[in-house]
Amino acid sequence: MDTIHPIVVHFVIAMGLVAFVFDLIGHFGRRPALFEVSFWNLLFATVAIFVAILFGQVEAGLANPYGASRDLLNLHSTLGWSLAGVLSLLSGWRYVIRSRDSQLLPPAFLVAGAGLSLLIVVQTLLGNQLIWTYGLHTVQVVAAMREGRL
Repeated sequence: MDTIHPIVVHFVIAMGLVAFVFDLIGHFGRRPALFEVSFWNLLFATVAIFVAILFGQVEAGLANPYGASRDLLNLHSTLGWSLAGVLSLLSGWRYVIRSRDSQLLPPAFLVAGAGLSLLIVVQTLLGNQLIWTYGLHTVQVVAAMREGRL
């Protein structure tokens, strides 16, 4: 169970960004069939983020953050919960849009999708910094903690 968070979080990243890309292609390329693909990607990203948060909280507790990594981990956790809220709101909004007219997507939703994409990118950068700069909860760190070397 030690490294489930990075696996699940990649689904959130991919599905969240793909949903926005399909919305753009569907809107500007006049291909409304892609809105259906986007909707399901957004919905599954919303479910997956709660699984990612669950495992992220468990793994954060095992990570033993130190120094500046502690503040970064707190920011990453806060942004993760914020991202879950944003995904939930956008999924609900998208459901309403889809139930009214599945062939149209308001430009305001595209702006919200761009904001979501930006939030996903920032969250990904923070997670990468926790792993690659501070070495938090990589396999080697976990093994060293278990063996008492850290």
